[in-house]
Amino acid sequence: MNLTFKEKAAYGLGAVGKDMVYMLSASYVLYYFQDILGVSAVAMGVILLVARIFDAFNDPIMGIVVAKTKTRWGKFRPWLFIGTVTNAVILVLMFSAPPSMDGKGMVAYAAITYILWGVTYTMMDIPYWSMIPAFTQGGREREKLSALARSCAGVGSALVTIITVMAVSAIGTMMTGKSSDNVTKNISSSDKNLTAYVIQLDDDGNATSSVQEYGSGANQLTVSLTGTEKVFEDKIIFSNDNADYTFTLNEVTAKTSKIEFVMDSESEADAAVAFYVDKEAYGTITASDNLSGTLTMTSTKEVERVGFKYFSIVIAVLFVVFTIITCVCIKEKSSVDMKTASVGQMFKALVQNDQAMTIVLTIVLVNTATYITSNLLIYFFKYDLAGSNWQGNYTLFNTFAGGIQIIAMMFLFPLLRKVFNTLKIFYVCVFSAIGGYIILLAMALAGTKSVLPFFVPGFFIMGAVGILNVIVTIFLANTVDYGEFKNRRRDESVIFSMQTFVVKLASGIAAMVASICLTVFSIQESSDVEMSFKVLLDKVKDLQNNVVATIDSGAVTGLRLVMTLTPIFVLIIALIVFKAKYILTDEKLAELSKVNAERRQSEQEG
Repeated sequence: MNLTFKEKAAYGLGAVGKDMVYMLSASYVLYYFQDILGVSAVAMGVILLVARIFDAFNDPIMGIVVAKTKTRWGKFRPWLFIGTVTNAVILVLMFSAPPSMDGKGMVAYAAITYILWGVTYTMMDIPYWSMIPAFTQGGREREKLSALARSCAGVGSALVTIITVMAVSAIGTMMTGKSSDNVTKNISSSDKNLTAYVIQLDDDGNATSSVQEYGSGANQLTVSLTGTEKVFEDKIIFSNDNADYTFTLNEVTAKTSKIEFVMDSESEADAAVAFYVDKEAYGTITASDNLSGTLTMTSTKEVERVGFKYFSIVIAVLFVVFTIITCVCIKEKSSVDMKTASVGQMFKALVQNDQAMTIVLTIVLVNTATYITSNLLIYFFKYDLAGSNWQGNYTLFNTFAGGIQIIAMMFLFPLLRKVFNTLKIFYVCVFSAIGGYIILLAMALAGTKSVLPFFVPGFFIMGAVGILNVIVTIFLANTVDYGEFKNRRRDESVIFSMQTFVVKLASGIAAMVASICLTVFSIQESSDVEMSFKVLLDKVKDLQNNVVATIDSGAVTGLRLVMTLTPIFVLIIALIVFKAKYILTDEKLAELSKVNAERRQSEQEG
């Protein structure tokens, strides 16, 4: 009996909620703890490393636990529900860290909640994907459901990617309002040695060597800073990265601007402020030898902290609701009465399933190639394409790439499936991704500066990635039938537990490659938390001397090569491994399904 529309929709809805949660954690937990709560980057790196090591043991064990579960609701749905509820709770706790904690306490809080989040996510993710072979009969039905689930997961990821920043800001502003915790500090050139710099931006928004300096005797500035007491505890650093601002200089308001205000501590006598303005505003402002005006800045860190807390609650509630719908509407149809295996037997069955191990290795390689590019892409936009609107261009490219990925999963894959089998589609997609990387490399080396032409390689790469995500899930589900044929046992949970782990493993490998690239080529610049009064002054002096703070051409070339040639190399290895080892053609699968069905019938009659 084929799946009903209700069952398909319910299963897809579960994927939407699941990947909304995953994307919120994967994309923003580092930003939340590092930028908003001040946990050091080194500490967060250690936490991520420990979590990956723990996953290596936790994920397969969870698969075994699920495989041994027997209840009247099946073996998958109970863990899907339990994992969802506990993961939702941990998600909210993770994004609700008490801001009053000291440094060590915050590190411990981040470590405990992040590791627990990973454990509970595994508890839910493994049974979710393991259900596919348990309530489908193989063939096209399984392919269509896998494609639907992957497409819905892509929709969930895209939704969070698009709405998080805006939603966090809106919710945070609404919930904090005029918080009683906020204080306002007024600083002026009359009571501080306040040095001001007016710096001209070029047409692309980059700082130029046109810099006008105004010492305390040459300016009459009033600076109003609003934030929590925590903002003023150490170095006082306000910029357009962490605050909303408005300013007027010599009765001029710039059309395009950036801002940096630095004071090493509230008790310091020295402070500096840099105004980055467009060419027209620069000419008018600097026509006078004196500078007068006002600058008002309001820290957004408290808004973001509160916003993330309540936004995580919204996502967690949606996650639980969507999973309940999945659990209620889905019934496990092809549950095979298996003898309970020991842990050793289960691992042995996994290792003996050469097709499962082939697909697992393929997934690691394909995802590693993709994650290497995604990790380095932000640096490519910031340092290579550059410009004041690099953030907007980066967001625009990601929105296009995410849209192409969803379209490829939902529409392009079904169209291709009408003409080709899954094996041919796999090869087409791998070659498409490799071709996209070659185009990307050629464009980068040619010095292309507009974001729009990069949509071309983005189409070939992300379209291929979207379809490959669907196909490898289908291939992995097929290896369950192969395992039953070879080992006389359906090890759905163990095999799908490997998918959960290998995706995390791939992200870890890619992050390591990216970090090595950034270190070798000295690409990563100092973060705002390292900013000081002296650093800002040195930065301005460099501009005055026409020394632009950027990476050199050799580093740019290295970045381009690593983010393109490395994925090409990894994808070629994936292609070689898959072609040499994978044997489950449509004809082979039909043969295996027939033998498995005959065995089950024989066992029932016996």
